[in-house]
Amino acid sequence: MKDVMHHWLPDRHLGVAATLSHSDELIGQVANLLFDYQTQPDGVFGLAEVPAGPFSQSVVERVAPIPRKIPLLVADALVALRAALEHALFAEVEFLNGSPLDEKAARLVEMPASDTYEKFEEWKKRRAKQGPPSLRAGSELVRRIDGLQPFQRRSDPHMHPLARLVLHTNHAKHRTPAITAVRIAAMYQEDQRPRSIRDLPPRPEEPLRVGDVIAQTPMGTQVPTTLFPTVGINRPGTDRWPVLMQELDEISHWVRTRAVPRLVTGSMEPPEPALPTRYEIAVGHEDERRAMSAGSTTSAAERHKQRLGAASARVDLVDTIGQVDGSPSVRQITAWLSQLTDGEVLDRIARLKVSHTYDLDVMRHNFEVLEGLRDEVLEFARDGGSTPSGAG
Repeated sequence: MKDVMHHWLPDRHLGVAATLSHSDELIGQVANLLFDYQTQPDGVFGLAEVPAGPFSQSVVERVAPIPRKIPLLVADALVALRAALEHALFAEVEFLNGSPLDEKAARLVEMPASDTYEKFEEWKKRRAKQGPPSLRAGSELVRRIDGLQPFQRRSDPHMHPLARLVLHTNHAKHRTPAITAVRIAAMYQEDQRPRSIRDLPPRPEEPLRVGDVIAQTPMGTQVPTTLFPTVGINRPGTDRWPVLMQELDEISHWVRTRAVPRLVTGSMEPPEPALPTRYEIAVGHEDERRAMSAGSTTSAAERHKQRLGAASARVDLVDTIGQVDGSPSVRQITAWLSQLTDGEVLDRIARLKVSHTYDLDVMRHNFEVLEGLRDEVLEFARDGGSTPSGAG
């Protein structure tokens, strides 16, 4: 049986779990604003067809402004993640010291982010005399810190989660909040629909600007194309614009499941159970561990991805189910879908198989699935449109 009470986490680190929960709440607020932004009725950008000799170009004529609250919340979330690391380190240093640190020693307690072995050696030297004993070369805690350094990622240390976290937070604290922009994550022609978005070649990481040409076709030719706009975040000092929610998720996952546990336990293997992504911190708890055990293990970024996927699936299912003989009205299908959870909607659309060839078995399977979904809607309508059907 799993240790559901997180006994591997000493009491001195319970506050760090709350900080991580706070960060996930902030990322959840980012996700809520992004969802409203990405699902606005007019879309996040608009295109115009412009003649260019024998071709017609699809030109960006407008890009919806991103709410300023989004980059401010992003900065807050990243600062909270960095605080979780610093707090865990400081609590461990004081514990190993056996008493509160004096001011000189306390100022030397910080989490380094060294992209080379030489820089980490310099960090250790600066703590050789006045630093607390636990941060001096050869100590167990320094061994733990060493294992979390960006230089351990030899292929590209700047892509290490700690390197990215420090890059973002330094820029947010001293320069400006996170910089975000709309970019196209993927696009494909309808006759070349991939099995998965992951199968598509990566597009350039660059902001979408008014005047950009995103497609060109011979004049008089219509080529239906599906676009996947997203919001990217600039990595300060670079021309990289990774997907915002993915950047937040990768960094927060590393801090929660790798960095904090490594600082606390010293083990390279993540302890079980992992810290919750979020638990109730808006009220006081007599038993903090029990509150943590009741928390969520799904990150805000994962919930956002599921929510966007379900929103798209609802639109597709209204049209698809409506084409089946004997289907109820669009209004009834929409009402049925609206009372399903995002997970239930995704479960239903996952029952449909994708095929790029004329596969009779796949067509027969999908027809049976759609008939089943039609029957669920009809049952829902017979019950007065108020009784949720089973998750199936």
